[in-house]
Amino acid sequence: MVRNASATTRSRTSGVDRTLQILDMLSARGTPSSAYDIAKTIGAPVSTIYALVDDLAARGMLSKPDDKRVWLGPRLMRYGLAYESGMDLLTEAKHEMNRLARRLGETIQVCYRDEGDMVVAAMADGDGHFRISSDVGARVPLNWTASGRLLLGHLPEDERLAIFRKIAQPSHTGLAETDPERLCEHAARDFRARLAVQLGASDFAVACIAAPIRDASGACVLTISIVLAEPKARANLDRYGRAVQEAASAVEQALGRSAA
Repeated sequence: MVRNASATTRSRTSGVDRTLQILDMLSARGTPSSAYDIAKTIGAPVSTIYALVDDLAARGMLSKPDDKRVWLGPRLMRYGLAYESGMDLLTEAKHEMNRLARRLGETIQVCYRDEGDMVVAAMADGDGHFRISSDVGARVPLNWTASGRLLLGHLPEDERLAIFRKIAQPSHTGLAETDPERLCEHAARDFRARLAVQLGASDFAVACIAAPIRDASGACVLTISIVLAEPKARANLDRYGRAVQEAASAVEQALGRSAA
């Protein structure tokens, strides 16, 4: 009986892992894919993925836009909406994001951390012609961005250093810092200052000015940032820095958290 229970546990764990791999692959790719393509991408047996895809589609976790491909299903939308309805922090951050975009006429983003990446959770476009390549759901290595440093800045030094050693990589521009010790130092400094600035590290001629949004424990769980042309950022750094810090403080205060 013990052996059977253990085998069942391993089977369930494997099924959960495969399900998450399928969902992660589809969300990362952003387009419907065939079961065969999914299997090859995640390195799983084709027969296993065909069976799992059918089960997930039958339960609404996946949908089938045509006979050959699958996509994220309506049940996931229900879960997502339920999750977001309880995210007071994100709701307040979106409110300040839109207010700041109207005030400055610049693109504003709210971001969070997912393992080694910074992910765009919400975005409000600016009024002008300046447009950026990243959109909601876009993922960028933490060491490329101002927000990425802030999202690690509250962690103990040894933990920050271990993460940067694991995930730091060169950016397309070649300007992103990759030295783990310097990144560790900069992340702590930026978090203490409640302001981080990135100039051309992830995209040429694009700047990001970010401030941390902290939870009740003082951890940086979100960032709010202004994304704009680098020359404009350099010419108005103090103004934009104050504006984004005020927006982050407003989110924290709206939820009864200290802005100190």
